[in-house]
Amino acid sequence: MHKIQFSGRRPVITDVAELTPGPGQLLVRTELVGVHVGLLRMLERGDGGPDGGEIVGTVVAAGPDLTDWIGKRVGGVVFEGAYAEYATAMPPLMTEIPAGVATADALALVRGGVIALGLLRTARFAAGESVLVTGAASGVGHLAIQLAKALGAARVIAAVSTDDKADFLRDCGADEVVTYDETWAEKVDVILDGVGADMVQRGVETLAPHGRLVAFSAYGGSVDANTLLGELKTVTGFSMGLLSRTRADLLDAWRTELWELLAAGRIRPRHTVFPLVEMDAALDLVATRRNLGRVAVSPA
Repeated sequence: MHKIQFSGRRPVITDVAELTPGPGQLLVRTELVGVHVGLLRMLERGDGGPDGGEIVGTVVAAGPDLTDWIGKRVGGVVFEGAYAEYATAMPPLMTEIPAGVATADALALVRGGVIALGLLRTARFAAGESVLVTGAASGVGHLAIQLAKALGAARVIAAVSTDDKADFLRDCGADEVVTYDETWAEKVDVILDGVGADMVQRGVETLAPHGRLVAFSAYGGSVDANTLLGELKTVTGFSMGLLSRTRADLLDAWRTELWELLAAGRIRPRHTVFPLVEMDAALDLVATRRNLGRVAVSPA
């Protein structure tokens, strides 16, 4: 077995002793792992090694109370060893992947898809409403575009940093693509903001009366409460961590809905997959925000 350390952004593979799952643990042979902003930040801080992330793989061993999991293909989040050949996982954070689902599609949906659908549910989105998504070409954003259309949005607007992503986003179902340096004249019912910082207040100003903004960026942002009052606008935060701890049943229901939408061809995840030796290129794609959909690496 091996684990991964980093020299800058370059992965260094180190042999380690075989892992044995303890009570309440699964041992998953990893097929794909997502490359995310959190990993990028950790490497920029010089922490020296990968942490958690979303994975897809097959359970090859399990604690004595979980042997029925062995052989199942699963996806979900692990807190350490995500970029290793094998990772230990906790069953509440794993979900079984239906037969026939491609590995890269599963990786895109087990976390990013759940976030995208959860954002729409948190926003109390209803068919016939208009939706604007910032960070629209990201792993979450491009799925939010597709889900909004699949669930009956009258109009979906994708907001991105550069217009060279327009064709990709229109192929995902966006009715219009705008950039951050443009003036946004159109008012919308729902905004899903994955950018944060100044974009939160700008989003509030783009909401129609009774509009709802759901913020899920780690970059924070401030809101002038006076801009909410007159037109009954709301801003809500979104946390997968809290939902994982308190509403696992809700996450399971959302995942079931995602598998059904995928099987029906109503959503189509987009992804770029690199071998582990090209991790630097994968990280650069995320760091420069040039990715179109989910970025992943294969640790094999």
